[in-house]
Order: sequence, then C-alpha cells, then structure tokens
Amino acid sequence: MTRKSNRNGIQQLTAAALAGTVALVATAGFAVASEDESTSVTYPKFKTLRFDEDWSEFNPADGTDFWDDIKHMKLNDDGSFWVGVGGELRIRTEAWKSFGFSPAATADDSFALARAQIYSDFHFGDNFRVFIEGESAVATDRDLAGGVRGLDADALDLQNAFVDITLPFGESDDKVTFRLGRQGLSFGKQRLVSTLPWANSQRSWDGGRAIIELNGWRADAFYTRYTPVEKYNFNDWNAGPDFYGIYATGKFGGDYNIGADFYYLGLETDGSRTYNGTSGIEERQTIGARLFGKFGDSGFGYDVEGAYQFGDVGSADVSAYMFASQVYYSFDSEWKPKVYIGFDLSSGDKTAGDSDVETFNQLFPLGHAYNGFMDLIGRQNVTDISAGVSFKPHKKFFVKADLHNFTRTEDTDSVYNAGGGVLRPTAAGASSDVGQEFDLTVKYLVDRHLTLQGGYSHFFAGDFFTDTGADEDIDFFYFQAVYKF
Repeated sequence: MTRKSNRNGIQQLTAAALAGTVALVATAGFAVASEDESTSVTYPKFKTLRFDEDWSEFNPADGTDFWDDIKHMKLNDDGSFWVGVGGELRIRTEAWKSFGFSPAATADDSFALARAQIYSDFHFGDNFRVFIEGESAVATDRDLAGGVRGLDADALDLQNAFVDITLPFGESDDKVTFRLGRQGLSFGKQRLVSTLPWANSQRSWDGGRAIIELNGWRADAFYTRYTPVEKYNFNDWNAGPDFYGIYATGKFGGDYNIGADFYYLGLETDGSRTYNGTSGIEERQTIGARLFGKFGDSGFGYDVEGAYQFGDVGSADVSAYMFASQVYYSFDSEWKPKVYIGFDLSSGDKTAGDSDVETFNQLFPLGHAYNGFMDLIGRQNVTDISAGVSFKPHKKFFVKADLHNFTRTEDTDSVYNAGGGVLRPTAAGASSDVGQEFDLTVKYLVDRHLTLQGGYSHFFAGDFFTDTGADEDIDFFYFQAVYKF
C-alpha cells in the first residue's frame, strides 16, 4: 500500500469514527434535551470562538445537563483557580455536480468532512488565563479539482493556544487584556477577517494582541503572522504573511443606538503575489468603517461597510476599494419573516500589467455568508446584488433563501474565487455577466447542543463563462450535524 493510499484509508476510517461519535453524542443530546429545556438555569451561549464564552459564574450544581460538571471545575479550595472543558464534533457530507463549470464526469463527486475540537480553559484568579484548543479535521477522498485541500483537512493541530493577562483600570468594567500565542481573529461582520468556521479546518494566527475595553467600546490592537494549514504536518507560522492592525467597535447616537466599527489592517507577504499581470511582494494597508443598527421599532435595519486599500505590489501602487450594504425588514408576526436586499462592490484592475494595482484584496473573509453558499465567487472585482428571505415556522426551525447576481466590476480583470485566487482569467471581449446563484438553507436546533443543517445551491453560469471556456451550471447539496458541549 502506498503512503497516499494509506493516508486516504486513515482519513476515511477517522471520518467514519468521528461520524459515529457524533451520532452517539447526539443520542445523549436527545436524552437530556427535555431536562435541559425544563431547567431554570441560564447557560452561556456557545460561540464560534469558544474562548469568548464566559463560564466564570456558572455553578455545575445548579444544572441538569450531562456536561455541566466539566464546564467549571475548581482547582483550589476557594475556587479562584478553575478550568472549563468543552468541544465540538461536526460532520458534513457534500455532493457536487459540474464542479468548476466542467461537463466532465470527474466534476461530479460526493464526500464527507469531519472535525473534532476540544479545549481546556484555565483561569488562575481574575487576571491570568491559559486557553488551549486542539483540532482534527479529516476528509474522505475528494476527487474534484484540487483534491483534498487545506480547507478540508488538518490532521491534528493546535487551533488556539494562548495566555491572557488582564489588568483592570478606570471604571469597574474597563480593562486591558494582553494575549500572546496562537489565536483566532474575527472582527465585525467578518467580511475581511474571519476564522472561516464554515471550512472544515479553521484559520489561526500566531502573535500578540492587546484588547482594550473602555466606556462600552472595544479596541483590538494586534500584530500576528497568519498560520497556513499544512494538511498532514503541524502548521508553521513562518509560512504565512504578517497581519496587523487595530479594530475598534462600539455604539453611539443616544436613542438611535448606532453601532460602529473603525479599522486599520496591514498585510505584508514574504512571497510574490500576482494581480492581473502585476507581480511582487505585497504590502497592503486597509482602512475602513462600518455602521449598523435598526430604525427604532419600525422593523427596518441596516449594515453598511466600506474600505479603501493602498500600498505596493512590487513596484506597482495599490489603490483599491470595497463597499457592502444590506437593508432588511423584520415582520412582527409568528413566523418571524425577514426580507433583505444587499449590494456588494469590490474594485477590479483597469489595465493589466501597468504600474497600478486596483484589484481589491479580500484578506481573510467569511465570504460564504455574503457572496453565496457555494463559495465560488470572492470579493475581488465583483459586483453582487442580492436579495433574500428567512422565516421560522417553529422556534427551532429556520429556513432561508438567497439569490445573488454577479457581474465583473471591471471587464479587464479576472473573476476571483472565495480564496482570492483566479477562478477564470479574463479574455478580450468577454461578457461582464458572471452568473446568478440561488441558495436554500434549512436549519433545525435539536437542543442547545445539537444543530442539524442542510442546503441546496445552484449556480447559473453567466455569459462570461461561455465566452471563456466551460460553462456548465453547478449544483451543490450538503447536510451537516454539529454537536457542541
């Protein structure tokens, strides 16, 4: 047996084992669901970044949940030293037809992805903390173009491993926390910075961060190095670009209660990057702002964000931008229906190979949430007009449908994928019509631990793909089970 086939066998066995574990734990979740829902205990909500959860005031003796005893375990007599343990098990099956717009039989495939995460959160008094989270992400054979990618597999690694030193100052809730080590970064609506929780293996960064909380505002100042996934080896921070900046968020406006984010983000690469024929070391700075909120009790709400980029790619100057907006209306009725329209614009390069780079760099986005569930189109040289509707026919049942219309912002630049690479290069005379995507998502919350989710997406290939090569429509199905504890 070759090393590759052995590795694939291990992946399949591990994925099957994890799937069985999810099923077993899910059974336990069903068993305790009735008790969990009847208790008067208020549990902290599970979060995407598990280190953001606060179990400091939780008393296991008050609860009835199977996992209560490990959420807050005293390490000394007075309880000032304690540790909490938690984790996540997730499995997803995906099926694709005509992947990459290709009519070939090899563009049709189905496969499974599985992920296990477990963390220990040590607290030594109110001022010192150690958080460690491990992750194993595996996949069965994926015969589509690209094979098993870094997005799909990260056999065994540290997702987070950092220490916090917290110093209070000023008013009672004001404090500064110094964080050093491997950590996830997620800011605002995650349009530019996200751990990418949809992927089987998540992003992380190595470095330091100062978190300042003052008068209801929070500012994160950080200097890190992105840690790319090495599927079957430990991830190496030396392989990624430097990433640093300041991200501040808070609210103002009195009765209007306007939320606001302001940020500066810097990216410096070691290796060469290429944008529309211009290559070189990339040093790119991003400044931006976001406003969000609701119009009183009218049911209307909004989210608007804009960013400008400057810097260098080799000897070429960077001048790029993006603008994203969404306006929604929530109906005051039993099924809680909500409708929205969105507009998302990112700049493209006007002239290939000249002294200017005008293609926006989407940095580290959660594009999945904004530019289609299929993760085909990235926020670079694209204009996306979207609309959607969601409703809850039951308090545990959620349904959402979205429609996107994609065009190229500049006909002289390529279409980029969700990872920022070229999905299809431009060609003289090619149409700006990239296509339309329809997404249907159904989610069922079994209990506070277990969530089931499924979806179907269809991409209607536009004239651009007809003009430049293969132009088959693409279909995508998935089913996912997530268990958190």
